[in-house]
Amino acid sequence: MELTGAQIVVQSLKDEGVELVFGYPGGAALHIYDAFYSQEDVRHILVRHEQAATHAADGYARATGKTGVVLVTSGPGVTNAVTGIATAYMDSIPMVILTGQVPTHLIGDDAFQEVDTVGITRPCVKHNFLVRDVNDLAATMKKAFFIANSGRPGPVVVDIPKDVTAQTTHYSYPKNVRIRSYAPAHKAHAKQISRAASLLLRARKPIIYTGGGVVLSGAAKQLTTLVERLGHPCTNTLMGLGALASDHPKFLGMLGMHGTYEANMAMYECDVMLAVGARFDDRVTGDLKKFSPNAKIIHIDIDPASIGKNVSVEVPIVGDAGAALEQLLDALDHTSVEQDTDSLGQWWEQIDAWRDRDSLGYDASDEVIKPQFVVQKLHEVTLGDAYVTSDVGQHQMWAAQYYGFNKPRRWINSGGLGTMGFGLPSAMGVQLAHPEAAVACVTGEASIIMCIQELSTCRQYDLPIKIINLNNRYMGMVRQWQEFFYDRRYSHSYMDSLPDFVELASSFGHTGIRVEKPGDVEGALRDAFAQKDQLVFLDFVTDQTENVYPMIAAGAGHNEMVLKPLPDGSAPAERELA
Repeated sequence: MELTGAQIVVQSLKDEGVELVFGYPGGAALHIYDAFYSQEDVRHILVRHEQAATHAADGYARATGKTGVVLVTSGPGVTNAVTGIATAYMDSIPMVILTGQVPTHLIGDDAFQEVDTVGITRPCVKHNFLVRDVNDLAATMKKAFFIANSGRPGPVVVDIPKDVTAQTTHYSYPKNVRIRSYAPAHKAHAKQISRAASLLLRARKPIIYTGGGVVLSGAAKQLTTLVERLGHPCTNTLMGLGALASDHPKFLGMLGMHGTYEANMAMYECDVMLAVGARFDDRVTGDLKKFSPNAKIIHIDIDPASIGKNVSVEVPIVGDAGAALEQLLDALDHTSVEQDTDSLGQWWEQIDAWRDRDSLGYDASDEVIKPQFVVQKLHEVTLGDAYVTSDVGQHQMWAAQYYGFNKPRRWINSGGLGTMGFGLPSAMGVQLAHPEAAVACVTGEASIIMCIQELSTCRQYDLPIKIINLNNRYMGMVRQWQEFFYDRRYSHSYMDSLPDFVELASSFGHTGIRVEKPGDVEGALRDAFAQKDQLVFLDFVTDQTENVYPMIAAGAGHNEMVLKPLPDGSAPAERELA
């Protein structure tokens, strides 16, 4: 079958089973767009900005486990997409980004709309390709999808010059691919699994700490079985929420900078830690010199480079999280080691005492809307079963703390890069993946502005997303840090000249609702979610002074959290708790 390079790209997508491509056309990609015109198997979603294309593909991938696909043109098309590519890279999200490039004979000549795509994206992709020969195109596409969604997932860029998309060749899509230098491990080493099992059973103060890798590998079931088999407490990172149900009695809540008191104190005091699919990033560990000083650490990760990178590890285990947990469960059933149940019972008594502090408690109000209250009502109205995306800032933390995720792949947020503008386009990808599902984008007035143009995309494709705008007229997290660490010098954190979001939503053909009283919150949410076929922009005017607690300041340890202020209003810096 003789096909042009452009036709090969589209046919390869069909053969990969790709359902959706998110993109924006331009000169260097027009042959590919022309090939899309004559087929209907792969649906193209026209966004309004290339950054939104990457975030939408990212949201689609997070919600489904499939590989998200992006198509953009050369030059500014690529550079606009870099933020979304980096977002996916930091959170290990499988994506293939197809980029147009100037003709091969012009590469390096500073041609119109030329950038060095391979060079620019190299630091923030799992791999990238520049295809100079049409005969290599089909095999490269196969390699790109294989690399993106195997091992530790990540984005892969395929840069395709325009003349390559015009040339013709015989098309044959490979059924399999083998890359000699790339052979990710799947099954863990049996001896290391046995060591881990013995260490866990002998632990006096154990904790299970899991990250996004458990969600990405589909290992939530195995994790739950392990927690119940051992009876050990479990905490999730921001990226791992939903891996263990939030209402599970062994769940301690999220850990880290804005984690619960009980989760952080248990991390600090533990003697054995099982880390699964987590990378010990700075927002989790705090000061590494103060991190879990008495713990022997077992670390399971698909990426060997992540093990021992930030902390010393007693038992390193390289392998897929799901497969390794299955092996660990089997090892626990066949070991002669007795579990130290007496010490475990005493450990739970201590944890329950920490739980009694109610570190997520906040002062309710009948006068002003508290953002935490909005998120709690969102959970109530959606029965905890919505897909929730977020942007980055205080609203992100409140969504993580108060929504209560009981299923994996329901919490969609930019954890590693912390990308403002992620929420709305990622919600588009989720809604397209799950047309009948309730999808809520929890955002703030500063973040939503960054990709607000995607309200047009939502209108074109009739996406009934519910936007939960926690509008405090500040860049909330910036203001919080300025309050705590910069003597309340609020330099450029106040959001002046905001649009009327209700009128703005209406101008795009959507419904807008402004909510200013606590008593109207639940009714507005119920009204919004009753509108099954309509995007509703809910603009909640919230308390400007509310801060996210608990908080671990930079340079502090898990045992040095700051809880909410005392009734006398004493400053957080004066109330560090040990």
